[in-house]
Amino acid sequence: MVKLNKIYTKTGDAGTAGLVDGSRVSKSSLRMTAIGEVDEANAAIGVAIAALDESPIRDQLLEIQNDLFDLGADAATPGVVEGALRIVGSQVERLERDIDLMNIRLAPLESFILPGGSASVAALHLARAIVRRAERAAVALNEAEPLNPQLLAYLNRLSDHLFVAARHVAASQGGDILWKPGATRD
Repeated sequence: MVKLNKIYTKTGDAGTAGLVDGSRVSKSSLRMTAIGEVDEANAAIGVAIAALDESPIRDQLLEIQNDLFDLGADAATPGVVEGALRIVGSQVERLERDIDLMNIRLAPLESFILPGGSASVAALHLARAIVRRAERAAVALNEAEPLNPQLLAYLNRLSDHLFVAARHVAASQGGDILWKPGATRD
């Protein structure tokens, strides 16, 4: 369990951050960039939760926020560490089940979707875009230092989950706003 009595430690004043294994890395490293992007994605999901009414999607997003702390711990643990907290296949599979349940009630896509319509739909699309950035950062880190493959799968599936969640919410509010190619050209 985490216990923090003091918020500032001054250990990062020189531009380094501590990892789970006790090592320190530059705050500008690929690892810290990926961890920071995951943190931002988690905060964006919090904004989406605040914009949603009580719903199963809101409950799913709360579980996802918890998963993202697991994922951050996974990313902050380089190499093989006995007993390390890692993302596991069942977490990815839960996202897939949730996606399938939401998607079954949705009409097939006929065009790309504009990310808006309501505050809740826009917040879900923004969270999706931020998760994609987090995934790109994790992929860049993985190219330099191999990560847990389930971590990468989770981020990939999470952007899909947020996309389908946005469509699901939009369906209850009149539907998706579809892109109309060339609609504003003279």
